[in-house]
Amino acid sequence: MLQSILRKLRFWNLLSQEPEKNSTEPQDILLSPDLKKSLASLKKILGNSMDVVIREFVIGSKTPINAALIFYEGLINSQTQHESIMQPLMSDTRMSKIEISSLEDIKKSIISAGEVSLVHSMDEIVNKCLFGDTILLVHGFSSALAINTPGWESRGIQEPPTEAVVRGPREGFTETLHTNIAMLRRKISHPDLTFDIMIIGRRTHTQVSIAYLKGITNPRLVEEIKRRLKQIDTDAILESGYIEQFIEDAPFSPFSTVANSEKPDKVSAKILEGRAAILVDGTPVVLTVPMLFVESFQSPEDYYSRPFYASLVRALRFVAFTISILGPATYVALTTYHQELIPTPLLLSMASAREGTPFPALLEALGMGIVFEILREAGVRLPRTVGQAISIVGALVIGDVAVSAGLIGAPMVIVVALTAIASFVVPAQTDVGSVLRIFLTLWAGILGAFGIVIGLLAILIHLASLRSFGAAYLSPLAPLKTSDLKDVFVRVPLWAMFTRPRSIGQLDPERQKFRLRPEPPED
Repeated sequence: MLQSILRKLRFWNLLSQEPEKNSTEPQDILLSPDLKKSLASLKKILGNSMDVVIREFVIGSKTPINAALIFYEGLINSQTQHESIMQPLMSDTRMSKIEISSLEDIKKSIISAGEVSLVHSMDEIVNKCLFGDTILLVHGFSSALAINTPGWESRGIQEPPTEAVVRGPREGFTETLHTNIAMLRRKISHPDLTFDIMIIGRRTHTQVSIAYLKGITNPRLVEEIKRRLKQIDTDAILESGYIEQFIEDAPFSPFSTVANSEKPDKVSAKILEGRAAILVDGTPVVLTVPMLFVESFQSPEDYYSRPFYASLVRALRFVAFTISILGPATYVALTTYHQELIPTPLLLSMASAREGTPFPALLEALGMGIVFEILREAGVRLPRTVGQAISIVGALVIGDVAVSAGLIGAPMVIVVALTAIASFVVPAQTDVGSVLRIFLTLWAGILGAFGIVIGLLAILIHLASLRSFGAAYLSPLAPLKTSDLKDVFVRVPLWAMFTRPRSIGQLDPERQKFRLRPEPPED
């Protein structure tokens, strides 16, 4: 017992000790006017990595001055660097006519790149290099020029496979932050669209941008997002999923309180409603907050088609989600506890199909559910052509063999297949649907229909208690906001959606003029 306590004390003592700073990290050291000293310090910080390039040369003809370029190969555009920096400095006749009294002379008269800034410390130089800048150091000056020359390879704009649409834009976000910002700027061409940049990650230094509309998005929401992002102190941010897990309201809830999308039109529509978007460099998945539960059942295509079919499809999504979480539980409850609720012909057919099966309905449902999850995971992880073959053939072979061998009944295969199909109708709730399906099936196996009711009440109470960045998760249903019901179970015509959702808490509730209903011309 005493040894266990001592081990714990030593562990907490190690956690409380401040870790020693790595000597290779960039320190806030000011540049020296001596070029050789500055280069020596930078070489010590940057190390001997093969992609670090230090190009020394001489500028000026009247009084030659030693200079050097520092950059990371692969992060800069070589052509831009040659045309905007090297050629003007070494070949331009203006260099022989001007007296270089400060770096401002070079910045204003020689460098032709779009963005040039002064840096004064080693920390600034290293950070600028890591984001694709070329650093120009000139002997005799205690500052340097950071010239924006990014040129890393990036993926082209393609349709996101997870959010394919029949009607609508076919473009999706890429892994490059500036490309994603430009795509949003093209969708919302208004000066009030604002992007705030933050750097998160001690080792990765990942760029994270917050996008919002001034005058529509509540400033308190933006400040809350910044507060949560500033609290993140970790080594690496490699994908927006890292950010999501650090800023969500309910980390122990199976329901996500932060929405995500790869479609610029969908993210733009949410920003126009008063939400804020979080873009992370290196991933095409953009986060949006606050998130409401009903968002999972909405699709961008609903607003591009006429309201009648869009409302029908949305109602089908709610029905499919209900089937996906209640299908196996209902079957287990009916066959185990409530046979009197099944019509007699159907009951006889089900009894003959289950005759000789060695396992109770609960174990059948759980076993087939696990097999389905294994097949789904295998189909996702394997190459697309192989994955489709395994998922289809595997389901047919396993289901047929299991029924033929008498391990499970044929009705259970039908229930699991219907549940599997229904679970893919609402992709945003596929993951949580698997958890809820097992949870409700267990309750149904223990208490029957009463267990299902208890499980549903627990889920409802939990949903009602969730909040996403100050917004009630079940809004506009709880608390009830009748003005926002126009876009929940049905989608009213666009000309009738003249106000933004009040549950988001935006500043400007009016989306469009009141009387925009199309009418035939007068005779």
